[in-house]
Amino acid sequence: MMRKELVLVLAILAFLIAHFGTWVAFYNRTNAMDLPRRLTKPLMKLSLLLAILFPLYLVFFQSRTLGFGHLLEGRFGEVPLFLRLYYGFIFSSYLWLGIAWIYTRPFLRIGWVDAQVDSKQYDVQVETGECLTLSPKCAVFAKIPWNQIFQLSVEQITLPVRGLPSQLDGYRIAHLSDIHLTGDVAPEFTQHVINVANAWSPELFALTGDLIDSEHCVEWIHPIFAAATAVDGAYFILGNHDARMKDVNWIRESMRGAGWVDLGGQKRSVTLRGQEVTLLGNESPWLKEPPLLDRSDCDFRLMLSHSPDQIRWARNHNVQLMLAGHTHGGQGRIPLLGPILSPSLYGSRFASGQFYHDPTTMHVTRGLGGTRLLRLNCPPELSLLTLRSM
Repeated sequence: MMRKELVLVLAILAFLIAHFGTWVAFYNRTNAMDLPRRLTKPLMKLSLLLAILFPLYLVFFQSRTLGFGHLLEGRFGEVPLFLRLYYGFIFSSYLWLGIAWIYTRPFLRIGWVDAQVDSKQYDVQVETGECLTLSPKCAVFAKIPWNQIFQLSVEQITLPVRGLPSQLDGYRIAHLSDIHLTGDVAPEFTQHVINVANAWSPELFALTGDLIDSEHCVEWIHPIFAAATAVDGAYFILGNHDARMKDVNWIRESMRGAGWVDLGGQKRSVTLRGQEVTLLGNESPWLKEPPLLDRSDCDFRLMLSHSPDQIRWARNHNVQLMLAGHTHGGQGRIPLLGPILSPSLYGSRFASGQFYHDPTTMHVTRGLGGTRLLRLNCPPELSLLTLRSM
């Protein structure tokens, strides 16, 4: 291949990568904001369509070299102005998006906390001997090769927390998130997860939102969650999918009826192992943000947040431990590079894992479900956290 042709191929490849990455970044951040659903959904679809279809438009309606041949030869006038501007915008994204994206890849572990993780993964359908597919759609998706929707990963995580009181060293929290009861997956899946968590004897249950997607599934709440047992109680907040329901109070009342404590938009002073702790529930930006803290609040603060985007709020309010979900781990992870899709203002930076940004340790779970019945290299997660002093 001649040198000129090689440069042309590399330029086209560089453009395609930057173009796709730019529109995926737009998709991620659009899905992280509290925009009206009638606006968010079209914008999300548009961004993904543009990511895929715009290069095809260039190939078939502009030139088979996407105009790069003219640009490389200095024949700028033969390339439409809108394409020249767009190419400049896309290639500049390597500076304002690309560097940050590489910097936050999981394999670099930048901003991560050194946590010990012991994982056990298995097929819940095989383990229980039950068919967990309720809809034809779910039955089809469950047969897709490498789809891990029923491959539960039970992760026992020893999580270092700076400022952890000595009384709470070894404290055990079962963290669940993103149940997404749609009616496609049988409630026995989540019931099994609760039973596994109970067998570990957690001292506290924490659920960080997105319980319900279909209103008829609200009646499943009590049979599923009433079984959770922990000496210090079970606490929950709601997420953006819960906010789409006609009456979120119906969900809250059902959870309270199942014995769980509603922490959404609240702060509570509780005693854990004789240590005073402030519990916070942050459902922002979709529902409720916690009230302002003051000097009467306990020094050690634990916050349940649906989205990891509230890490800034946590740091500004001296929260030592933050638990979050929402991002589903990307629902697909490329080996080495990690997740691509992640509904967050930070992109895929906090898609899942254990992070430390002074003074806050944050655990983000991949969650248990999703409205999209597809998980590739990203199994649903039950997080069993054992806190340790950092």
